[in-house]
Amino acid sequence: MSSKIDELKLDIEELSMLIKTAKRPKITSFLSLELRKFETALLKLTEEEKRKEGKDVGAMGDCNKAPTTNRTQPCYDVKLSTYAWDQSDKFVKIFVTLKNVHTLDKDKVVCVFDPSSMELMVKELENRNYFFRIKGFLHEINDAESYIKVKNDLVTVFLAKKKQGQKWSYLSLTEQQLKEPKKTPSIEPDEDPSSSMMNIMKKMYEEGDDEMKRTIAKVWTESRDKKDVVA
Repeated sequence: MSSKIDELKLDIEELSMLIKTAKRPKITSFLSLELRKFETALLKLTEEEKRKEGKDVGAMGDCNKAPTTNRTQPCYDVKLSTYAWDQSDKFVKIFVTLKNVHTLDKDKVVCVFDPSSMELMVKELENRNYFFRIKGFLHEINDAESYIKVKNDLVTVFLAKKKQGQKWSYLSLTEQQLKEPKKTPSIEPDEDPSSSMMNIMKKMYEEGDDEMKRTIAKVWTESRDKKDVVA
């Protein structure tokens, strides 16, 4: 167990050195994410070894108990969902409020970008690891030019627009789907009414829930049976 812990410590030390020398934001974010994985693994192994040592000491009797030591409290993961956003011609800016975030070291606040999503990670803030994710932006971003800024109790995420000057009505596709009313299928003036109705029924079937699908299937079956009787 101790050999694994030693190896992890060496890996963490080397990753930390790489982060300090990295210049590209995307590379820094990637390395920081890997560093967190190693730190989590190290914490688990350390806790397991301490628990094992505690059992061994207990078996030797109260007179041989090791002196009590302070253990590092584990960090718990917390998902952030509250934010505000604004935009300029070049950037979409996301504002995430988090008390005391400015007191952390630079490598504890990182953000990973790709053209359609982002993940903000705030590590070891008062025994909490905070995460903020958005998947499926309304439009693509330039992930290489995107970055974050940390100020008093605030993290600002700068999403570089791939198409500068393009206005974003929503931040994500999910938000657009939730807020925009669905268009009701209509019959075109020059279209065969029976064909149009069939298209509407198909669309309702594809988008409907199980109850809707059963109802439409029943209507189709009854309609077919009537046609067979007439024939």
